[in-house]
Amino acid sequence: MIKYSLEMFCSALKVILAILVGSLIIPVAMQVIARYTGLIPVYLWTEELATFIFVWVVMIGSVIAVWEGSHFDVQVMSDSDNPLIFLIQKSIVHILVGTFGLLFAWYGLDYAKFGAIQHSVMMNANLLITHITVPFAGLLWGVFSIFHLVEAIKQYLSHRRAI
Repeated sequence: MIKYSLEMFCSALKVILAILVGSLIIPVAMQVIARYTGLIPVYLWTEELATFIFVWVVMIGSVIAVWEGSHFDVQVMSDSDNPLIFLIQKSIVHILVGTFGLLFAWYGLDYAKFGAIQHSVMMNANLLITHITVPFAGLLWGVFSIFHLVEAIKQYLSHRRAI
């Protein structure tokens, strides 16, 4: 049940990500057309909007990468054939990503509060729009990593019982 809910949530994030990437085309295209053709005036707010959207794209993309296990990690040694050693190897990665994510979420709250008292120059938008991505992503990295750790332990225990 939890896995299904998290998969559905991640699927929704993928839809949001696709919409954001698609919407990123508009301000970037406006910037390019304005700078190189002169057909439309140069709107300075398009650069800020593109930056805001890009921040959300990166953070949502990182959350999806943690869920799918395609995030960046360094493999120091090859995967072991021994199930216990393999569990330990994967657990170390999940624990480190989860810990980093939860620290990101915790300290990101102060960062978001700092953004809440600021406004962008051109759009006069509250910077909480982008600053909130830090605790949002960190919390989800932590939740997804803990879930994957529990799943890895369950898989090890079921493999051990089968022997």
